[in-house]
Amino acid sequence: QVQLVESGGGLVQPGGSLRLSCAASGTIFSIYAMGWYRQAPGKQRELVAVTADDSTNYADSVKGRFTLSRDNAKNTVFLQMNSLKPEDTGVYYCYTVARVSVRVEPYWGQGTQVTVSS
Repeated sequence: QVQLVESGGGLVQPGGSLRLSCAASGTIFSIYAMGWYRQAPGKQRELVAVTADDSTNYADSVKGRFTLSRDNAKNTVFLQMNSLKPEDTGVYYCYTVARVSVRVEPYWGQGTQVTVSS
């Protein structure tokens, strides 16, 4: 089993910055992908940024503002969010695809709230 521990959410004014962190723990043999999704009220969960195979995929709406980085030794990802906008508000979920024993499965964190408001 894999546990994802998220931190770094909160309330910030438009134009501000936040940094999210997510650490994966458990009996992990390999991590194939890791990153963040978000869900705004009344909307479907959407990809924000995910890294896999040494490349990172960003949602068009966050390109140039958000940066995903990864510490492979610590199974941790960081999402630096700059120039935040009210439309970035939502619950941000850490996501990973990991190999535990013989199984390769997706795992989700519990989510951290990000609110961008003046």
